[in-house]
Amino acid sequence: MALDDVSIRHLAALRAVADEGSFIGAADALGFSQAAISQQVASLEKAAGMRLFDRPGGPRSVSLTPAGRLLLGHAQAILDRIALASHELADLESGTGGRLVIGTYQSVSVQLLPELVSDLRALADNVDIYLVERDHNDQLIADLLDGAVDITFLAGPMEDSRLDLVELGTDPFVAVLPAGSDYARMGKSRTFPTAALAGIPMVGQHPCDCQDTIDNGLRSCGIRGRYVFRSNDNGAVQGMVRAGMGPAVMPLLAVDTNDDGVVIKELDPPLDPRTIILATRKGATVSRMTREFISITRAACRTRLGRPAPRRRRSAVPATARPVGRA
Repeated sequence: MALDDVSIRHLAALRAVADEGSFIGAADALGFSQAAISQQVASLEKAAGMRLFDRPGGPRSVSLTPAGRLLLGHAQAILDRIALASHELADLESGTGGRLVIGTYQSVSVQLLPELVSDLRALADNVDIYLVERDHNDQLIADLLDGAVDITFLAGPMEDSRLDLVELGTDPFVAVLPAGSDYARMGKSRTFPTAALAGIPMVGQHPCDCQDTIDNGLRSCGIRGRYVFRSNDNGAVQGMVRAGMGPAVMPLLAVDTNDDGVVIKELDPPLDPRTIILATRKGATVSRMTREFISITRAACRTRLGRPAPRRRRSAVPATARPVGRA
């Protein structure tokens, strides 16, 4: 027998004999017979190639040899790590601890995640939560499939046979207009004519999943956006709208609705809304913590998002629709 063959029970016997000062005491502490403890220590000494205890005999306690003291230090470290692993596994199983890595994108990070993280910590304050933010679904899916994240938000609608998808609800696209501008006075009090976006200066994002969805929706209405400013920072987009650069089409979650410098209106006709999705890797074992996060998120989104709806087909609005003047 070599040290590579040593088991946890051999190390436990070494520690118990050292703590108790006798083989009988170690046997009582571990619930084994004295013969079993003697056999485990003898096997360990054979593997180490040295005596680990001086055995004076009689009523005097056994004591560690230099080799025994050296090996006990390593045994203590190993046994402590085993105990820690057992504790952490119990926390993971109960959902009161562990590690959760969540993939996200900007609007979810701002509008949904702070509340969700707070609720999750209220349930399990020992959980280590990490957030990974990306601009593209493809990046988030790659992180999920590689195991870099445990669960991720995605913007849909979408299908992917590699993933288990939970649809949380829909997030409508809205017109964000400079307050007091001609644009803000267009249409009805709560709606903005989508056709009015044809040919006018707009504020938008650099090419990304969200902007691609917006542009595809506008093209289905016969409109090609003319962008005079682009940023992938939602706050910067809204700030330039506020400054009068032009309207923007944004998902509602991305908009600061408390901003008095802009007017938010529904589009008429509306663009197909994006779907907010939670995804896990298909076939992967999902921890109790991840299941708790899904449950918390679904409950919160029932009041924050619209119900998922089938996509609609609409007739195109002519691209020659009359544009409004600059704000």
